[in-house]
Amino acid sequence: MASFSFGTGNAAKLLRLPVYAVGRLGTRLVPRGDTWVFGSAAGVGDGALALWRHVTSQGHRALWLAGSAREEADAAALGIRTVRRGGVRGWWATARAGVVVVTHGFGDVNRYAVGGAFVVQLWHGIPLKRIGLDSPATVQVPDVPGAAVLRRLVAVLYRRAAQAIRVLPAASHRSRGRLESAFGLSGDRVVVTGEPRVDVLSAGTAALRRETASVLLLRTGPLLPGQRALLYAPTWRDGGADPAVPTAEEWVRIVQLLERHDAVLFIRSHPLGEGAYAPPWSSGRVRMLGAGVLSDVTPALPRIDVLITDYSSMAYDVGLLGMPVVYLAPDVDDYARVRGFYGTYREVAGDDFARDWTAALAQLDAVLGDPAEHAARSERSAALSAHMHAYRDGENTRRVYQAIRARGIPAPKGAR
Repeated sequence: MASFSFGTGNAAKLLRLPVYAVGRLGTRLVPRGDTWVFGSAAGVGDGALALWRHVTSQGHRALWLAGSAREEADAAALGIRTVRRGGVRGWWATARAGVVVVTHGFGDVNRYAVGGAFVVQLWHGIPLKRIGLDSPATVQVPDVPGAAVLRRLVAVLYRRAAQAIRVLPAASHRSRGRLESAFGLSGDRVVVTGEPRVDVLSAGTAALRRETASVLLLRTGPLLPGQRALLYAPTWRDGGADPAVPTAEEWVRIVQLLERHDAVLFIRSHPLGEGAYAPPWSSGRVRMLGAGVLSDVTPALPRIDVLITDYSSMAYDVGLLGMPVVYLAPDVDDYARVRGFYGTYREVAGDDFARDWTAALAQLDAVLGDPAEHAARSERSAALSAHMHAYRDGENTRRVYQAIRARGIPAPKGAR
């Protein structure tokens, strides 16, 4: 079931406006230092972790703002110092920071202490579906009297808050235009550096990346070297029900296909809207790979053989690995009307995307059983990625750091 929607989230923000005002006043009284603070709604991972590793290697002081005991434990395992982002300590750490790094929104750190900071918004994927100011979903509010006025107020507040962003990395010039529009940013704040979060798909050797990914997937159970690994990554429906959850009969056919091709299906539901993606009986062929198992799925992608998705930006990323993609989008018409896409869905998924599991399973059967079909989909995936990723050298994080430094952030004390 979905656990969050824009409507409820925006209503909560409007009710907290007085707290934002008090927090903003406090940041005007507290001087900022030279510490970098990091946070991510996805946990300890994503582009925030990549940038944390780089800036600390350069000698900067850094602190991770954790939102849960799980994040604290994950950070401790990596030797990362943490403070809970809520409460007085989280507010103080954010208010004193010279640089604030987030991947989703200001709630990744202490949202009431961001005012006046140098904000780096790494974001968490190349936009395929419309986001931010480009999507009506972003300004949703509950259906109450005066809802139209509240939606306009949310849009104004969103645009004003986004102006705090000083650096927003883009994967390419095409992606840059989408991000500038979505966040209402202009000038040189959206920079084409490549995204730090996908450096793990380019750095090192293919063999080492696959070995690292295999270890991560073993958290779900055994995975033999010769077994195929499929990843299903459905997109969050903004608080609505997911129409692609398989029926009992569809689960039978899914498991039959997995057995026929000696494959394992990993299901990565969106952390904000986990669906009922589990067969009605226990099957080692179907395994959950949610955020509770693996906070950042990107490092696990080199061990995946085929991606199944609807509107996830992961479709752009797996092309860096030449991974075939099967698109399953049963609600594409409604989704285009309510959320919208940059361009058209067919420009990404082609004309042959599946609208139900019957069609998706037929395509998967062909990809897994026909080398020619596998090669064709691999080439198609790589071509899509080439349009959206300007860099594939594993140096995106370094370029982002250079862009931050170029905008006035000094080197750490004692550095040459």
